Amino acid sequence: MPRRRRLEPTPEWVELTTTAADWKAADPALLETMLGQLHLIRAFEERVLDLAADGLVHGPAHSSIGQEGGAVGSIVGLRSTDAVNGSHRGHHQFLAKAITHVSGGRLDLGELVTPEVQEVLQRTLAEILGLAQGYCRGRGGSMHLQWFEAGALGTNAIVGGGAPMATGNAWAQKHAGTTDLTINYFGDGAAQIGSVLESMNLAAAWKLPVCFFIENNLYAVSTRIEEAVADTRLSVRGQGFGIPSWRVDGMDPLAVHLAMQEAAEVMRSGGGPVIVEAEVYRYFHQNGPYPGSAFGYRTKQEEEEWRARDPLERVASELVQLGRLSREQVESVRAQAVAAMDAATGELLEADPEHQGRRRIRPELWPDPAFVDVGVRGDGSELESLRVLEPTDDDREREGMKFVDAVAGVMERRMGEDERIIVLGEDVHRLKGGTNGATKGLSTAYPDRVLGTPISENAFAGLGGGLALDGRFRPVVEFMYPDFMWVAADQVFNQVGKARHMFGGDNPVPLVLRTKVAMGSGYGSQHLMDPAGIFATSPGWRIVAPSTAEDYVGLMNAALALQDPVLVIEHVDLYNEKDTVIAGDLDYVIPPGTAAIRREGSEVTVISYLSMVRHSLEAIEQTGVDAELIDLRWLDRASIDWATIEASVKKTNAVLIVEQGARGTSYGGWLADEIQRRLFDWLDQPVQRVTGSETSPSISRVLERAAIARTEEVVAALETVRANAGGA
Repeated sequence: MPRRRRLEPTPEWVELTTTAADWKAADPALLETMLGQLHLIRAFEERVLDLAADGLVHGPAHSSIGQEGGAVGSIVGLRSTDAVNGSHRGHHQFLAKAITHVSGGRLDLGELVTPEVQEVLQRTLAEILGLAQGYCRGRGGSMHLQWFEAGALGTNAIVGGGAPMATGNAWAQKHAGTTDLTINYFGDGAAQIGSVLESMNLAAAWKLPVCFFIENNLYAVSTRIEEAVADTRLSVRGQGFGIPSWRVDGMDPLAVHLAMQEAAEVMRSGGGPVIVEAEVYRYFHQNGPYPGSAFGYRTKQEEEEWRARDPLERVASELVQLGRLSREQVESVRAQAVAAMDAATGELLEADPEHQGRRRIRPELWPDPAFVDVGVRGDGSELESLRVLEPTDDDREREGMKFVDAVAGVMERRMGEDERIIVLGEDVHRLKGGTNGATKGLSTAYPDRVLGTPISENAFAGLGGGLALDGRFRPVVEFMYPDFMWVAADQVFNQVGKARHMFGGDNPVPLVLRTKVAMGSGYGSQHLMDPAGIFATSPGWRIVAPSTAEDYVGLMNAALALQDPVLVIEHVDLYNEKDTVIAGDLDYVIPPGTAAIRREGSEVTVISYLSMVRHSLEAIEQTGVDAELIDLRWLDRASIDWATIEASVKKTNAVLIVEQGARGTSYGGWLADEIQRRLFDWLDQPVQRVTGSETSPSISRVLERAAIARTEEVVAALETVRANAGGA
């Protein structure tokens, strides 16, 4: 018989409940502040549902009525410099953090609504209604509430999407030398999401001060938790990652507060992440003013049983029983909260002159439609103080250097001058510079700022996003291959790319994402794509694609200085090329809007980037076509050099766009559309394109070559352009 030994979990996992003695021992001011916050949030949420029922909320109204105890109990003891982010159901967390911030964590129940509290209520309601005075200028609405000054990092419409960002914020807090902490709120549905579990692992491995706070309200829309998981005690997740965990009754705000006090001590003392699971109940459906029983997935009896445990009544009853408040005083608190919402609503609505007895939003409060695209990215003014240089115009002495050594060299130079730069990715700290040598020497020179990550792109990309939004660091994230962006697509596109615009247009997101195109290396369908086309059609991202070492230096310096997320695409074919750089100069920038003309000509404008610039030059030489070759350098909509393209097309009257990758995710498809709309009158023939095939490259050497473009494909396309123009 084999020997068996029962294994015990290492991290602490406890269930915490309060006793009468806990209520008696609690600070009366704390309990009164809790009661005040609970009533303010409840009155706010009731008003949102009223407005939704009247058709005045454009979009969802995910009310937190019934769940307020978890947010208030966990937030009331936080500092303003502590941070929170949450899910699509996040009004209560945002309000608790904002009210705690403006009140200093103490409310006077006799004068509950100060001018500062009133402003919080009105601006939050304005945001949910989509109005210009909202915290995100009306862009965020119900699901995207952010106020950095109060430590509210932003609620999130993607289930589980906020966990990596919170983890990044916690990294910044720890490495900035503070004892601040971050709380990431999510529901029972998100407890199974990969980004949450990846973030737990990363936070535990790096001992980051982040709390994963699970609001277990038993239902993901209408699916009950027993249908989704085998163990409904969701705090069990902590056991797998070595994270201490608390399970608590979320309808008891004091129990939540006491659990968070214990959890905060772990985080502030350097013990790493924690999990708190609060059992709560949303009184209404996933969205809107009707109970779940109206849709048939809950019983009225179940709803009544949970309503009997209302956190507002729990706190009020305890205070009355302790003789610290009368029922009349409790009713006064409720009345003050309702009056505050009446006042806020009165500032935002007016009688609808076209519909008697109805209200409308005051027309002057809507955002200006011209604001629609403002803040997709910054204006680039941060580059104005830097030294701009065009390498092709510089005649200083050159020194030989492989392209990949320029990649590592310029990064080491910038890290030496800017302590905020953090490099992270898989194996970037090993193998003498990662899998290709692109981070050579960095981990030796800056061991605390070169972070080798677990294989979890969604988590570490989002962690980089959280670092960027924090503002104290400038993350440089490496994806070993661009295909891995699909693993991290939520963080790359929904979070990092949209963050500035979605939250009002003001907050910079200074993140650099490096990756490499590896077509021709035999790695197959899931490692070889060119990501330019995907990123060019996704809002918020700038894109650079250097074809020379000298360009790489200037483009990377610009990327590291910009306040926007920048994708830096490299190509494995260039890494080991013997190239040159300007001797002793790694400090110039090549700003957006500066393409390079690699060859002047009159017959056709050839537009390319990365290694296909070299293939285009070879094809031009082989065919004898008098082509003008433009190396784009900057590929995104805001940064592309339209002036150079326009001048060339007006001269040649023909365009050939050359790229290596698959037709379906093509960058050239987007660019061809732009060129034909902008310059149609100067084109004598349709825009021609060189791309790979429809498929992703295969492992077979023969099939891989058939799937990608190189010199031969450019030669054929140039002959087509010449034939279309009537040439031989």
